[in-house]
Amino acid sequence: MDEVGAVHEAIERHVEEHFGPIEFVFHAVPSTGVHVLVTEPTQDRPHRTLVTQGMSDEPMTVPDGVSPFAELMMALPKEWPIEDLNAHNSWPVHLIKYLAAFPHENGTWLGEWHLLPNGAPAVPYAPNTEFAGMVITPMLNVRAEAREIDGKINLLAVVPLHPAEIQLKIDKGSGALIEAFDRAGVSELVDPRRPSSV
Repeated sequence: MDEVGAVHEAIERHVEEHFGPIEFVFHAVPSTGVHVLVTEPTQDRPHRTLVTQGMSDEPMTVPDGVSPFAELMMALPKEWPIEDLNAHNSWPVHLIKYLAAFPHENGTWLGEWHLLPNGAPAVPYAPNTEFAGMVITPMLNVRAEAREIDGKINLLAVVPLHPAEIQLKIDKGSGALIEAFDRAGVSELVDPRRPSSV
């Protein structure tokens, strides 16, 4: 087995240990090489977790002192129609795949509290959501050892944002957004009905 194959196996073991059995996989399109592993809901984690596999195949272009390897995750409610994707409900899968390829396609990196609006001006990801951007955050609802894969790959959460939250982050920085999230109880579990925390 080559090095990439070994890393992919390590990611799968990590996902099954910390998030639940892998139910199915959204396979990569050739241009990105990013798969999305989807876990089935469990008693401990009664929702589905999406985890990228392939973002860490190559190191990101990072500043000194920052790990160049990362994968991304999102947690969706168990009733999300993940097996029947359409224009209204496919945006989390498209978003996480896009983000995992983004650093390599742009010679940059993604880390905690990095913000990426959906366009300029930011527009909603789908007709039935107000979310129009996202921020990378640490995972909250996991054991500490879930946050790192195989001792070297950071596993980071993708949290979708309302336009007002995007503007708060731009105007007042990560600290103000963290305070708003704390007040509203925002975490990596996506609630499609949640109001803005601002």
